[in-house]
Amino acid sequence: MPTFTALTTLSGRENAEALGEAMERLDPAPTGVGVFEVEDGSGLWEVGGYFVDAPDATGLALMAAAFDARPFVVSELPETDWVAKVRRELAPVEAGRFFVYGSHDADRVPPGKIALLIEAAMAFGTGHHGTTLGCLRALDRLVDAGETPGSVLDLGCGTAVLAMAAAHVWPLTPLASDIDRVAIEVAEANVIANGLAGRVICVEAAGLDHPDLRAAAPFDLVFANILKGPLIELAPSIAAAMAPGGALILSGILNEQADDVLAVYSDLGYNPCHHEKIVDWSTLTLRRSGDA
Repeated sequence: MPTFTALTTLSGRENAEALGEAMERLDPAPTGVGVFEVEDGSGLWEVGGYFVDAPDATGLALMAAAFDARPFVVSELPETDWVAKVRRELAPVEAGRFFVYGSHDADRVPPGKIALLIEAAMAFGTGHHGTTLGCLRALDRLVDAGETPGSVLDLGCGTAVLAMAAAHVWPLTPLASDIDRVAIEVAEANVIANGLAGRVICVEAAGLDHPDLRAAAPFDLVFANILKGPLIELAPSIAAAMAPGGALILSGILNEQADDVLAVYSDLGYNPCHHEKIVDWSTLTLRRSGDA
């Protein structure tokens, strides 16, 4: 069965959220509505809906005019087995000693690699994106350098691939936290699928405000693969949760945003140890000035 999308852009979060709410009252109603900032800090927002039946073009036009949005672009999507498509197109990823793969590629795991199983249906955080790949490479460098943290936090964990990678290389129990309950359910499923039940603890938390995170702090290593805005907003909390000498791996940052993020963490005493760019994305490895 085909599905339909209706997409528009407009300025301002308040207007965008109000338009998203109005779309939910359309007849036929959308099966889902999304409201996203096109680029972190840009002020330009995208509002879109998915429909089983063709949406009401007149209603969409009236809403676009009412909220000062561009005219909706309506597209019909052909019926597609998206999981099968992703499986065909997402080849396994190597990041140093780590090998990220789906179960359909289980026979391709090279000897001597640390295998991390992430199913194609859970594609966010599979290692194919430059941010996750950059974090895995940063972790690989820390291991090569002889780093031996006693406590690790994967903040905004998504699939928990980074926490699982840390659990494989060090005798510790990383914490993996995310604000999204669905992400935590995905993370917990991945932990079990990788034979790491009890070795990675998954926690639903907004930032670092959770009793389990407070009890586990200070952390010797923190991954924060999120976005520029949350990285800047959470910087004081992240710094306060770090142990002296701890390493901080930040990603989810466009290359042109890296200097802004560095400036905020520099004010908190952090210096860059490594800056890797993978296509449009930056991964930063930082350590506080004066730390051993």
